[in-house]
Amino acid sequence: MKIKTALILCAGFGKRVQPITDSLPKPLIVYKDETLLENTINFLIKIKIKKIKINVFYLKEKIIDFINSKNFPISIEIVDDGETILGTGGGTLSLIKKSYEDDVLVINPDTIWNNSYVKSIFEMEKLYFEKKIKNILLIVNNLTCFDKRFNGDFEIKNNILLKEKINNFKYTGCQIFNKELISHKQLNYFPISEIWDELLRESKLYGYEYKGEFKHLTDFEIYEKLFI
Repeated sequence: MKIKTALILCAGFGKRVQPITDSLPKPLIVYKDETLLENTINFLIKIKIKKIKINVFYLKEKIIDFINSKNFPISIEIVDDGETILGTGGGTLSLIKKSYEDDVLVINPDTIWNNSYVKSIFEMEKLYFEKKIKNILLIVNNLTCFDKRFNGDFEIKNNILLKEKINNFKYTGCQIFNKELISHKQLNYFPISEIWDELLRESKLYGYEYKGEFKHLTDFEIYEKLFI
């Protein structure tokens, strides 16, 4: 990959998976003998990422202890979000401030990443650099989602994302992101969707469709179906 650094968002409260997350951070929930965080790190190694930065806030000591207890063959830096929760946008900004690279991969450990994603992520990266764009999201059609309860986030036309009355595509939790989009923001709470909305208005938010099955730890109902 041309992208060398990945940012893993691990600061959230995981409230929708309570009571599991009352005492365990969501990234440390185990799926098939492996934590979600470990699965994500191993996947990033597989796609040739060289450096990982992880933000922490809720139950951060447990995530820090977990990383320290492992011997991952990759450079991992843990970034403490501080005294207040920063959200997906603020958390991304907190991590980007620690990176010297302009373009990074931002990934969510709630998704169960596997080999079927590799080709799609490489193709997404290729499109990102060929078109010289600033943001591209890996998306999936609702029809291939394990969890079909909710509406989609976007529609897509010629790799440009749109918001329609009915949207059939969901964000998978993986995107390529240029720091220029966010470096002007104040380091406080805001959702990453604020950045997306600005790009949507200008028809500059891009997407790439992953066509495999999408499994994601949405809430406790999915936890009971997938993890037990």
